Amino acid sequence: MEMHAFGRLIPMATARHRLMMATRPMDRIEQVRVESAFGRVVAEVVRSPQAVPSFSRASWDGYALRSADTRRATRSRPVDLAVVGEVYAEQTFPGTVHPGESVAIATGGALPRGADTVVIFEDVTRRGDRVRIPHPVPVGDRIASPGDDFARGAVLVRPRTELTPAALAMIAACGMPTVRVRARPVVAIVPNGNELLSPGATARVGRIYESNNASLAAVVQAAGGIPRTFPPVVDDPDRIESVLRRALREADLVLATGGSSVGERDHLPRVLPRLGRLLFHGVAVRPGKPTLAAQVGHRVVVGMPGHPSSCLSNAYWLLIPLIRRLAGRRGPGWVDGEARLVRGTLEPAPGFSTVVPLSAGHGGVYSRYHGSSSISSLAGSVGFTVVPPGRTPIVSGSKIRVHWLLPPLGPGAGPFASRNG
Repeated sequence: MEMHAFGRLIPMATARHRLMMATRPMDRIEQVRVESAFGRVVAEVVRSPQAVPSFSRASWDGYALRSADTRRATRSRPVDLAVVGEVYAEQTFPGTVHPGESVAIATGGALPRGADTVVIFEDVTRRGDRVRIPHPVPVGDRIASPGDDFARGAVLVRPRTELTPAALAMIAACGMPTVRVRARPVVAIVPNGNELLSPGATARVGRIYESNNASLAAVVQAAGGIPRTFPPVVDDPDRIESVLRRALREADLVLATGGSSVGERDHLPRVLPRLGRLLFHGVAVRPGKPTLAAQVGHRVVVGMPGHPSSCLSNAYWLLIPLIRRLAGRRGPGWVDGEARLVRGTLEPAPGFSTVVPLSAGHGGVYSRYHGSSSISSLAGSVGFTVVPPGRTPIVSGSKIRVHWLLPPLGPGAGPFASRNG
């Protein structure tokens, strides 16, 4: 078998920096309905076009009345007021509340003219068309006044903010049916290798089912992108180049899996320079050394290792920050903390950083890693640590730095972590 050499191996941080500098956040804007905008990234400042509430309304079920009528009320000498009407949330009272009168009012009902306070049902006694009040009721009690929630022109959401349920409720509450958000980057995933079968195909000896499409598609969605998966491409450089060029026309970022190393059938190191400027080939990291990337105009193609656990662990530290940048999201996609290694030993490698996916449990974290081709190595992972180059193992019981993956990939801040970033 013919082999060809890696380029100069570069540190993890350098590889990530080169990719980040070769891309820029998406500038396409979409207008989407608030009901469909959860998790989307706001494109511009959202201000309230009106005060909320826009009118004085009851914040509790009770009776709207004039505070002055209850000034001398006590338990021994309660005040009796006439009940002259009722107001439900969708109604307004047609008249005016005069001295000695009250109006039954439901939560959200518009405060009648003449009334300046509300007493709750639980505090009074109703007898027929009269209500007995045993204590003074202050002006403005149980009333939401105009602008109490937010004033007209108030900033509801700032750019690059991910829309939460509360933010969407505010936008909808001031009558806005849509919100302008950044378009999500389309990420093409192109596996290559003669040995690959798409899931659902008939099993054959010597062939394996392709799994990186599924794992990377999940990562893309979690980071804010839209995955577009391609069927496996055979080990033919012209065919691989043709499919990658098509993917570049259809997507904002292209991920190619497999064929990234130095073997005779590893064609990506020869194909990517034909597409654009090679950014790097080979990272001083394990697993994932045979990672490469090229810049093609304002897009990049990243060649990922074909081994499933190498591919996915590389996605954690390299692809998630890249996709989040394209999507206009803040931060790398994880929260830094510390946790205790509760079992096993983490072995460093001279000259290489080691990425170790971690599961949480038993009062700390532990690794299930047992080979770059083992998919189960990453089962249950909620974060990862990076063991620096060296020769001294990290033994069970040691405190280690953990990058807790943000939801939905991880908890965002581990149950054993000291949050510091």
